[in-house]
Amino acid sequence: MTELEREIRTMIAAEGPIPVSRYMALCLGHPRLGYYMTRDPIGMAGDFVTAPEISQMFGELVGLWAAQTWMDLGSPSPFALVELGPGRGTLMADALRAARVAPGFLDAAQVHLVETSPILREKQRATLAGVPDGRIAWHAGLEAVPDLPLIALANEFFDALPVRQLVRDRGAWRERLVGLDADDRLAFGLSPDADPSIPYDAPEGQVLEIAAAGIPVMRALAGRIVAAGGAALAIDYGHARTGFADTLQAVRRHAFADPLEDPGEADVTAHVDFAQLAAAAREAGALVHGPVTQGAFLEALGIEARARALAARASAKQAEEIGGALQRLAGEGEDDMGVLFKAMAVTHPGLTASPGFG
Repeated sequence: MTELEREIRTMIAAEGPIPVSRYMALCLGHPRLGYYMTRDPIGMAGDFVTAPEISQMFGELVGLWAAQTWMDLGSPSPFALVELGPGRGTLMADALRAARVAPGFLDAAQVHLVETSPILREKQRATLAGVPDGRIAWHAGLEAVPDLPLIALANEFFDALPVRQLVRDRGAWRERLVGLDADDRLAFGLSPDADPSIPYDAPEGQVLEIAAAGIPVMRALAGRIVAAGGAALAIDYGHARTGFADTLQAVRRHAFADPLEDPGEADVTAHVDFAQLAAAAREAGALVHGPVTQGAFLEALGIEARARALAARASAKQAEEIGGALQRLAGEGEDDMGVLFKAMAVTHPGLTASPGFG
């Protein structure tokens, strides 16, 4: 039993079963025992691999999106270049390198990284050591980023934010909870009280996920974009329309695991509901572009041409690896990130188009 599980059991004993959203928040973000507080989970030695770690092409194209967006906004100076959940800093490093093609972009950019993990902050400092002091800062939340025009990047960020799960039971929606079963093991259960605020109808047993943490973050992000100017790009594992499904999952050592087993030792996530995020952005007055598949987004930005250019200067083995990365990032196979991941941009209402979204 992990130390975090002992704490969760103590909470349940004192308060009763806890909502899935609280359980997920504890697993990932407990200040001492949370998954992201205690390790670098990225890479083959960790639990999962993200798109920026697969190939430099991903971060470079995101950087070109940011550079073109900055020019479309009228090249504000200074502006906040924000990344939410920046991992090891690889995406930001590749993006900054590619964005040099836009004269003045790097001089105008103030880099702000929203990161709660002390271990990942150190990784990011090492990766981004070339960014001059005073031009890069770390924050625990978006609210600490200065009030400037902003361009925000969020790759595999929203999937790690806690979701509520509700289950259709006896004609009503009831909160899914985590408690203890008859064998004293962590187990799912349902609240006896119904939530009358949920407007959807569904058959018995259907699960509905609400982006409990993602919606407020998107609403705040879109509000800042509307007030100060700017845009945001979100890329994540998810679906374009709100549906009824239980997508809560855990990943450990590159394989699926039981989300109730060894809390704090696995990455617990849920698929991103882009429809809910889009609705939150629109409610704040922003324009929404997409979502489209990651493959369509990267192809529109020229990933195939970039792959050819890299392969032309590579060895045969390196060219083969570039081709494999291209397939993984933008391919149309059912297991490719090009299909499973979606991309969506949120912009100031004056910015009626966004690169990569047609």
